[in-house]
Amino acid sequence: MSSSAKQGPIGLIVPPASGEVPRDAPRLYPNIEFRARGLALGEVTPRGYDEVIDKVVGVAKELSDDGAVAVSLMGTSLSFYRGVDFNRELQERMAEVTGKPSTTMSSAIVRALEALGARRLAVATSYIDEVTDRLVNYLTDCGFEVQGSVGLGLTGVAEMHALQTPALVELCERAYERAPNADAILLSCGGLYTLDTVPQVEASTGLPLVSSSPAGFWDVVRTAGLDPRVEGEGRMLACR
Repeated sequence: MSSSAKQGPIGLIVPPASGEVPRDAPRLYPNIEFRARGLALGEVTPRGYDEVIDKVVGVAKELSDDGAVAVSLMGTSLSFYRGVDFNRELQERMAEVTGKPSTTMSSAIVRALEALGARRLAVATSYIDEVTDRLVNYLTDCGFEVQGSVGLGLTGVAEMHALQTPALVELCERAYERAPNADAILLSCGGLYTLDTVPQVEASTGLPLVSSSPAGFWDVVRTAGLDPRVEGEGRMLACR
């Protein structure tokens, strides 16, 4: 983006109560202004999602009223846990109440995988088995073939934020071992910081890696009508 002036603002609905913009933002899109509001998600489980999901549309409206030109729910499991139809309906409700282009992180990962031409997936998550299974069902309903999956069994937002690159690389490589015929790897959880994980996994496996947070940023920037491409940050972010 050639202009030094900030573009946006783009609104982000994030799970943590602090409502901070995820730290991918300044590295990926330094010339875009992002504004975030938090949902105060207590635990990364269906019970935890149920406690906050009804807040999403109202928070989207707050971000729109604050000037956001587009809005995204930046929580993957929050948007896929009730299935494809719920994710679509939630996205439609956000757009209706805001009058702005709206998206979710579950829509983002699908669009990113489609941009790469991926159909056969190795899936890695930070989630408990129940949530990972719901993700597999969501992806299957979206037309993908999940050839293998592995999760870390975590339920705490802080635990997920604390995961470091070596552990995430190892997790993705374990998923790949379970799905050697996959044509892409998906690392699902918006609370993971994965920008340094992506090049290492792509180098070790030869496959593109779609990770929730980078995909979420790529998708909402695209939804806002801006060019989402970022060079040097992996194969997905090079897509238009």
